Parts: sequence; structure tokens; C-alpha cells
Amino acid sequence: MSFTVAIDGPAAAGKGTISRAVANRFDLAHLDTGLLYRAVGAKVLEGMQPREAAEALQAADLEAGNLRTSAVAEAASRVAVLPEVRAALTDFQRAFARRAGGAVLDGRDIGTVICPEAEVKLFVTASPEVRAERRFLELTAAGQEVTRAGVLADVKARDERDSSRSAAPLRPAEDAVVLDTSELDIEAAVAAAVATVAARRG
Repeated sequence: MSFTVAIDGPAAAGKGTISRAVANRFDLAHLDTGLLYRAVGAKVLEGMQPREAAEALQAADLEAGNLRTSAVAEAASRVAVLPEVRAALTDFQRAFARRAGGAVLDGRDIGTVICPEAEVKLFVTASPEVRAERRFLELTAAGQEVTRAGVLADVKARDERDSSRSAAPLRPAEDAVVLDTSELDIEAAVAAAVATVAARRG
């Protein structure tokens, strides 16, 4: 029996951490769909055309060690606005979502486009300032040289790109539960998400 949890939201809102925790709690498979776009972005940075990169994507590409860099994140955001890239990755995501045993997918259009029939839909968000601070700490901990002002500008630019694109803009599904993590620590955010899933799972 399949059971799909769709978790969407902007960058650095906490959806990845929450998604992994929910998957572990309910023994569901997990797919960070952002990694698909990061992997495509990484291939584009290496010289491939976006559509070619998306169509050639292999599961092993999601294990590449360079997918968390700011350059790849920027490239991912740019290829994600291309309809031909999104179309090439849609079937992969839908098949994963309906696998036996259930799955958690996190991204930006899971509840609205990829899995509108998902049993549970969450939209995890936080203020741009809170998200930028989280991303700044994450990047500096990884040894990258960035500034708070620069990271905030990047977060706002990605929000604008993601929410204004013609293909699958970032927005909550009409029936999604919105979880604002601006004032929550990770334990409280995970607890709220787990409670929502548990109520729907029965």
C-alpha cells in the first residue's frame, strides 16, 4: 500500500531535516527532490545542456560530493525554471512517490504538481531572514566564505525565481498544512510534522 507525504517549502526552511525525520519515524522511503535539480545543475556547470543533463540523470549522480555548494545551488535554481527539465524529472519523482511501503518527498512542487493526490501535504516555511541565517551558518561551517548580506540576497533572489516561474511556481497546495518554523527549534518542528502525518495515517 502506498502512502505519500509531500513536503514543500523555500530554501533553508527546514523541510529536508523534517522530511528525513518523518521518513525515519514512519519507516518510509525519502527523496530530496532538490538533489535531482542540484545534480542537473552540477552537470550543466560541467558543460552539459540542461535537458540533456536531466534526461541522463542516474541515481548515482545524487551521491556526488559537490551538490551542496552554493554554485551548484544557484545552478539548480536556474535549471529548475526550465519546463523541459521539470518534465524530464517528473516521472522519476511520481514513480518514487507511489512505491510500495510509502514515501516522503520534499521539494517545491510536490503537493501542487508531482503528487497532488498525496495523502499528506505540508508546506514548511520561515522568514527570509531566519532562513538566510540558517544557510549562512551551514555554509560557513562547511568552510565556504560568504557574508550574511550576500546569503540573504541569494535567498530572496531564489524565492523570487521559485515563486514567479511559469512552470510549477513555489506555493502551498490548497489543502497543505502550513508549518512556519521561524520561531521553532528542530525538535518542535519535527514534532508538529509527525503529529500531522500521524493524524492522516491513522
